[in-house]
Amino acid sequence: MPKLRILILGTGGMAKQHVLLLREDARVEITGAADVDLTRAKAFADAHKIPNAFGTLEDAIAWGHFYAAMNVTPDSVHYPTTMKLLAAEKHVLCEKPLAENFRLADEMAATAEKAGLINVVNLSYRNVPAIQEARKRITSGEIGEVRHVEASYRQSWLVANNWGDWKTDSKWLWRLSEKHGSNGVLGDVGIHILDFTAHAIDMMPVSVQARLKTFHKAPGDKIGEYPLDANDSATMSLEFSNGALGVIHASRFMTGYSNDMKLAVFGTLGALELHHALDRTTLRMCSGQDVHSQTWHKIESPPVESNHRRFVTAVIAQKSCEPSFRRGADLQKVLDLCQTPEAGGAARVS
Repeated sequence: MPKLRILILGTGGMAKQHVLLLREDARVEITGAADVDLTRAKAFADAHKIPNAFGTLEDAIAWGHFYAAMNVTPDSVHYPTTMKLLAAEKHVLCEKPLAENFRLADEMAATAEKAGLINVVNLSYRNVPAIQEARKRITSGEIGEVRHVEASYRQSWLVANNWGDWKTDSKWLWRLSEKHGSNGVLGDVGIHILDFTAHAIDMMPVSVQARLKTFHKAPGDKIGEYPLDANDSATMSLEFSNGALGVIHASRFMTGYSNDMKLAVFGTLGALELHHALDRTTLRMCSGQDVHSQTWHKIESPPVESNHRRFVTAVIAQKSCEPSFRRGADLQKVLDLCQTPEAGGAARVS
C-alpha cells in the first residue's frame, strides 16, 4: 500500500512535534515542508530529511504531490491557509485554535464538510490517556450524574524564566499581542482546558459568564512592535446541558506551575480528579462506599492513539474522526462569547 504523503505547513517551533508524531506511523511519508520564509523551510526540511521545501503554500499546492497537510502556522493564518488547502482538495489537520473567531471557524468546518474532506483540529490533550479514561468512567455512570466541575490551566512564564525571557523573545511576545493575532491566554490555553473539561463530561456549555484581565507588564504596555494588550488571566463560570455548574480558569501568572492542568468532576455517586503536568499524570476516583470515608483510589489509564494517528487512519479509510473542525468551531463559539460585553452576565451559547 502506498504511503500517505503529507505536507508540513509552517516550520516554527511546533512543527518538530508534528514530525515526531508522524514519524511514529509507518503509513506516512512526509514529502514536503512549506513556510513563508524559504530559508527556514529548507533548513527544517534538511534537519528532518524532508525531500522538498517551498517558500509559499501556493508553490506547494502547484507542485501538488501530497494528499494531506499539517497546518502549523500562527493562529491568525489558520483560516486563509486552510481554506486554500481545502480548495485544493487536501485533507487537513490544523493546529488550535481553529480560527480567530467563530465565524471563520464555522466557515472552515462547513467547507470541509461540504467537500467531504477529513478535518481535525489538534486539541493535543486528547492524546493524554487519562482524559480518555476519565471520559469512559464518567459517561458509563460510575460517578452518577455530573453536578459540578472545576478545571484550571496553570502557567507561569510571565513570572518565571524556565521557558526563556518573554520580554525579548518574539515567540512569547506575539502571544501577548492582539495585533499579532493572539486572543491571549483564553485563546491559547483556554481552548485546551475548555475541551479537556467538555470532552471528559461529554457535554458542552449552554451558558457562560466570563472575566478577562490584562495586566500592566511594561512601560507604555508595549515592547517593540508588540502591544501587550491580550488577556493574561481568564475565568469562566459555566452551565452545562444537564444543569451542572462549572468553573474554569487559566492564567500565565500561576507561579510555581510550568504547564499544569487540573480537572475535578463531582457527581451524585462519586467524584473523579485528574492532574496532568509535564512530568506526571494522575487520575483518581472516589465512588461507591468510599464516598462516606472520602477515600480516593488511583486509576490506571491504557494507552490511546494520537490525533495524528487517528487522522491518518481517517484519511486512509475516508471516514471522519474527532476532534473535527466542527468541534473546534463549537469551542470557538464559547470563547468568542467570553470576549463580549454579554459575558459579564450569563451569555447563552445558542
